[in-house]
Amino acid sequence: MKRRTRIFIACSPHARVGATTTARLLTDYFLYNNAVVEGFDLDPHESAYSALFPGVVSVVDAADIKGQISLFDRLLIDDGAPKIVDVWRRSFERFFSTVKEIGFFEEARNRGLEAILLFHADEQASSLATAQALHAAWPDVTQFVVNNEGAAPLGREAPDILARYPAAGKFAIPPLEAPVRRLLDDPELSLTRFLREPPTDMSLVVRAALKAWIAPVFTQFRSYELRRELEASDLFR
Repeated sequence: MKRRTRIFIACSPHARVGATTTARLLTDYFLYNNAVVEGFDLDPHESAYSALFPGVVSVVDAADIKGQISLFDRLLIDDGAPKIVDVWRRSFERFFSTVKEIGFFEEARNRGLEAILLFHADEQASSLATAQALHAAWPDVTQFVVNNEGAAPLGREAPDILARYPAAGKFAIPPLEAPVRRLLDDPELSLTRFLREPPTDMSLVVRAALKAWIAPVFTQFRSYELRRELEASDLFR
């Protein structure tokens, strides 16, 4: 059975909430499971996401017409490969404006593709308002709320805050201790290679901490995939 093409859009109108981290983890999740994946980094200046995955992630300037063409044309290819878009905060408004202008989500649905918004929550009221606006504009598009507990901690009010978001579910990215967090900033560190063959020169403590951080995130991704596969199965129709 052909795998349904899914388009994951990691986004937030604000900086430092963990959208790139989510895009990275999702990309490594698919690569670790031997899936072909294609990523798009909408930050044409620092491009942290693409630096982690040369040959897998393309840099796109969403403000440029050529960039828009290359991005949206690729996203609409029904080849079964997951597509992951890391929406830079400064291209957030332009990206969704273009999505609306060209009827991207509607076209994706017509082609049998599934778009998933991974909206990253923070404490700012404008974050919730933006998530609600996206849901109002595209109520049929699956939207998850992502809480990166290290980048944008919500504190004790987290359950109440997240419950206000219009979402089909949530993903939680746990925090990391500073030494391990600094290790993640190294573009030479491939989480896929790390999981398959941990570096022998890496501290055992750091190795264990990194594995413990990745495992629950990958479990969430896998649970989502299994649920969608069951929902799509003829056995449940």
